[in-house]
Amino acid sequence: MESRAKLAGHAVHPMLITLPLGLLGTAVIFDIIRAFTNEADLAVASFYMLAAGILGGLLAAVFGLVDWLAIPARTRAKGIGMLHGVGNVVVVALFAVSWLLRRGQADYQPTGVAFWLGVLAVVLALATAWLGGELVERLGVGVDEGANLDAPSSLSGPATTGRPPRTVEP
Repeated sequence: MESRAKLAGHAVHPMLITLPLGLLGTAVIFDIIRAFTNEADLAVASFYMLAAGILGGLLAAVFGLVDWLAIPARTRAKGIGMLHGVGNVVVVALFAVSWLLRRGQADYQPTGVAFWLGVLAVVLALATAWLGGELVERLGVGVDEGANLDAPSSLSGPATTGRPPRTVEP
């Protein structure tokens, strides 16, 4: 099944996820570097990257929801899409709490809780990104009208589409 929200022929959701993922991940990397260097400017940069990443993540979620609503019920793709979406809402919520905890701090220095919430959110984001890859790469959601929405997990071996393999003419 193809994406329902497209811009110039391409699905909008995958276009929008790159910026928030980069911003939120880099914010955590800056926090780690700051912990070793005590460079206050990195905490300020991290604070603003978190704000932009949270807003970008919420925007991407709107288009992800549009695509998820179009997935037929009772398919493996619908369940994986639910885990992907709910997991990413939790990721954004963890980053939002981390951001809120920094607001009252001098130079937006993260507290220990704020720092570890960001680390936890990145780990969870890696898992939800894998689920998104499973949707697109394995199940063909958003890219293939003839997608196999019930293909087995990519951890279980090659997928079968029910179609003969393509051959390339020499």
